[in-house]
Amino acid sequence: MTLKAKHIVEEIKGVRCTIIEKGATAKRAEFLKNLMEYNKFEVIVADEPLVEGSPALFTVGTTNLVFNPVIAVYELSLKTPAGQKVSPDYWNQESIECVDEYWESVK
Repeated sequence: MTLKAKHIVEEIKGVRCTIIEKGATAKRAEFLKNLMEYNKFEVIVADEPLVEGSPALFTVGTTNLVFNPVIAVYELSLKTPAGQKVSPDYWNQESIECVDEYWESVK
């Protein structure tokens, strides 16, 4: 799922959260949870209702209501466990390299 500019706040398991991503696979949810917890955010992951014939999907959110994933990624305010700044490609799991200037990212 790509970054979306809209800031969404919903309840997850009875706690108001900023939604980081909806419809995440188990692997993607784990990646986001680990990344956000490394950056000292409290993360809540909830199962989405199962649809017959599709894989299990998850909603990932943080209890920090002012957090906005788009702003955090493009301001380069998140860090990887290796100490690099999180780039949009890293966030979207398109690359393991972090390019500080997102406009220099080449496909």
